[in-house]
Amino acid sequence: MLETLMLSRIQFAANISFHILFPAITIALSWFLFFFKLRFDQTGEPVWMRAYRFWVKIFALTFAIGVVTGITMSFQFGTNWPKFMETVGNIAGPLLGYEVLTAFFLEAGFLGVMLFGIKRVSARVHTLSTLIVAIGTTLSAFWILALNSWMHTPQGHEMRDGVAFPVDWLAIIFNPSFPYRLSHMVIASGLTAAFLIAGISAYRLLKGDDKQAPKLTLKIALTVAMVLTPVQIFLGDLHGLNTLEHQPQKIAAMEGIWHTEKGAPLLLFAIPDEEQRTNHFEIAIPKMASFILTHDFDGEIKGLNEFEGNHPPVAPVFFAFRIMVGIGMLMLTVSWFSRIQLWRDKPLPTWLLRVLVAMSFSGWVATLAGWYVTEIGRQPWLVTGILTVKDAATTIASGNVALSLAMYLTLYAVLMTAYLHTLFTMARRAVEIEEITDDERVKPVLHPAIAHSTNQSPNTKENDNV
Repeated sequence: MLETLMLSRIQFAANISFHILFPAITIALSWFLFFFKLRFDQTGEPVWMRAYRFWVKIFALTFAIGVVTGITMSFQFGTNWPKFMETVGNIAGPLLGYEVLTAFFLEAGFLGVMLFGIKRVSARVHTLSTLIVAIGTTLSAFWILALNSWMHTPQGHEMRDGVAFPVDWLAIIFNPSFPYRLSHMVIASGLTAAFLIAGISAYRLLKGDDKQAPKLTLKIALTVAMVLTPVQIFLGDLHGLNTLEHQPQKIAAMEGIWHTEKGAPLLLFAIPDEEQRTNHFEIAIPKMASFILTHDFDGEIKGLNEFEGNHPPVAPVFFAFRIMVGIGMLMLTVSWFSRIQLWRDKPLPTWLLRVLVAMSFSGWVATLAGWYVTEIGRQPWLVTGILTVKDAATTIASGNVALSLAMYLTLYAVLMTAYLHTLFTMARRAVEIEEITDDERVKPVLHPAIAHSTNQSPNTKENDNV
């Protein structure tokens, strides 16, 4: 049986991996909903309300699972990582408390109005409630990432008898990596939600849905993705430069650089060999890693050998980084190509709609890969320079951890199956809702083989429900 430390790490990784999938959607999806509701208030066109009503159901489902899975994270601080709260609880505790007080209560207080008050309060109050929920989800990300960033680049504290005490809360919250980590995660959520909306909308069109709502949401989602992907690439570059300054061993693992060198190559592919301290089957672009990281073709990059015994496992960080970048490049290509097609007033071919459906959860893949780079790249530290993972772990019997891990994995498999089934069932049922008449059709954004072309007005009637 695996030792307690490894089982605890696997359990924490499983819990955080499953949990982060849902906030990655809801943070940005709440802003999409606010936009839909605001446009309905401004124009009075029913299609905006139909888009809102369809996606608010998905938001509610996703939000609920995110809350439930988030609760298990706090349990683990006491059960699997008791030394964590003993050492840095004076900082972690208040930050988690701020998240509950300023964000979760805000979301919980207005979520009911947002979901059930549309016919019970004025349009202005309902739109305001939607906005407050969106602000709450973003505030949640703010506080959680403030803590996570502090664990990577801690400052604003002092150590007394092995315990961290806060001395400057502004320095703790706005630590060196926080602005980059927060912006990177918020944009990642925007891309995750955008491709989910685009994918589900494309799925409805492929199923023969000729209503306005999925066509409208597809256009909006592709526009957002087209704008955010280059922004994310730019922020990723800034985040990389910050990481090079504060965690150079993580950068060395990401790039597979073993020896300190000037003009380091960019490895497109390689198989890192940690035992022999080298790479096999390298495919590289000369000097490009130095140029990207230092903006100088002959810039010096420290190698992993400079941090022997104090660097993360190389292979997971190396491959996760390439998966994240690869998905990002795919997002850039697909979003720009699809949106240019629509700008040219050309229908999207069937194959492209299928690609969009296949990429519905591409944001999840990129987000998980990015988090693995971030969190595995911090090893062997749990809090950099303060507490190692090994020292923070529980000493309970490995069998107990194995049992709880098995229960978590089983539950998560069931929840994920149910979640995905529900999403696509909702999409199929939306297709089956009362068909619109010919005079309510609009010019389609999909291939004529799937839907009929038309040049009718975009106005709709109330029977076009979603």
